[in-house]
Amino acid sequence: MDRETHGGWLYIMADRYRGTMYVGMTADLAARIVQHRDGSGSKFCAEYGLTKLVWAEKIAPIHLCIEQEKRMKKWRREWKIALVEKANPDWKELFEQLI
Repeated sequence: MDRETHGGWLYIMADRYRGTMYVGMTADLAARIVQHRDGSGSKFCAEYGLTKLVWAEKIAPIHLCIEQEKRMKKWRREWKIALVEKANPDWKELFEQLI
């Protein structure tokens, strides 16, 4: 299966309950979260200490994942909070559950 049909992951990282958030996308969620945790994932996550995976969704094909990431990066903060809390009301770390 090629990358296009396999899809990707859209995800939100946070530092704490209703704290600073980062929206990203990747084809390999496990590897990307490890990068964020060790400070090499993104400058923003490293600067603000965003190490908790609080929301993720698999989207295929990957071009739809990329389009949705671009839209979500423009969302109001309240909309992102509502999305996280619908699936993860306590803002628990989801990495081990999803991987």
